Amino acid sequence: MGISPYLRRLRERVGHDLVLMPAVAVLIWDEEGRVVLVRAADSGLWQTVGGSVEPDEDPLVAAVREAREEAGVDVAIDGVRAVLGGPEYRLTYPNGDIVSYVSTVFDAHVVGGVPAPDGDETLDASWFALGELEASALTPFTVALLRDALGAGLFPAAG
Repeated sequence: MGISPYLRRLRERVGHDLVLMPAVAVLIWDEEGRVVLVRAADSGLWQTVGGSVEPDEDPLVAAVREAREEAGVDVAIDGVRAVLGGPEYRLTYPNGDIVSYVSTVFDAHVVGGVPAPDGDETLDASWFALGELEASALTPFTVALLRDALGAGLFPAAG
């Protein structure tokens, strides 16, 4: 989807300055304990399913929407795993925009569809066992999110 109309209007006013953004991340699990990750079109790296919460949008609704948009699946939300923010969740985009995300991390499971990329924001979607994550090409944001949401032992060298 790219930049939302809301954020576009905000950026017209504040330029590239820091914007605090509410966001969601969706950890979609299967019965084997694997999680869905998507390969980002802009970086080629793997990341969790997720994105910004739109104005007046319930974060749970945003999580379900992002799973459908980015991974092509309908999900049922199983609960909130974590709410994360801080310096590791600040990004500077290639165009110079600075964003600090506060992410609500949801656990979910698939109730319809098979993980597949959208061909726009995501180029691939796949299941990963937790033991495969450390050796995978992940964005730094994703490493921080998974480490903080799932436990420091997941990425011991990152601590």
